[in-house]
Amino acid sequence: MTMDLLTNETEEIIEQQEMIMRLRSRIEEILKNYRPVMNGEIYLSGEDVCKLLHISKRTLQQYRDDNILPYIQIGGKIIYKETDLLSVLEQNYCSQKIK
Repeated sequence: MTMDLLTNETEEIIEQQEMIMRLRSRIEEILKNYRPVMNGEIYLSGEDVCKLLHISKRTLQQYRDDNILPYIQIGGKIIYKETDLLSVLEQNYCSQKIK
């Protein structure tokens, strides 16, 4: 029985290291986009809502001031229910009729 010496330059080791790096990148991406579920509801930060709607923080503030978007404020933190956001989008959906 021969024993091969494995070094960092061995093809098997290089493949394993590459796989570990791919897995690490994937895990980091998942964690970056992870939104915890609480009681079946996903809560979004203002930054998340701005990205989803392609709006500025100031526009989001105006939507709150005008009671367009419901929100929850706990101390200085404001969060939004994902279902509330979807509901507002559905309520304001305008379909164009082709003439």
